[in-house]
Amino acid sequence: MGTYRERLSVPVAWWIIGAALVVTLFVITYVPVGSFGGTFVGGLAALILVLTFVQYGGARVEVDAERFRAGKAIIERAYLGKVEALTGQDARAAFGRDCDPKAYLLLRSYVRGAVRVEITDPRDPAPYWVIATRHPERLAAALTGHSVTRS
Repeated sequence: MGTYRERLSVPVAWWIIGAALVVTLFVITYVPVGSFGGTFVGGLAALILVLTFVQYGGARVEVDAERFRAGKAIIERAYLGKVEALTGQDARAAFGRDCDPKAYLLLRSYVRGAVRVEITDPRDPAPYWVIATRHPERLAAALTGHSVTRS
């Protein structure tokens, strides 16, 4: 059985844009109010930005011998059915028009690939999970127990 670990961290470009937003808020508050107001607003904006990006980018996808974890959801591997790696239009459709409303989704807009995993547990209301991943083939191989070469 394969193992796999991935953290769906926020891309560097988002941090750069966020930093520009914080500086902008500092400046537009500093000019009319002064250094205390600018520092307060800029500091508060920076704190909110860091907490939001760390929380949103903290989602983990992990596979070990017993379990599959995607974000806060965990399932025993014995309840996993068909696994399908999705890229491009197939991944976009899986998160959009082709998605069952009962499915469990771990979506990150900055991640282009995904894996759809059928759930065979009769007690689980989700028919399948669709999990965002930067490496759909590697995650699918870990879930099915096959090997795949790194690209």
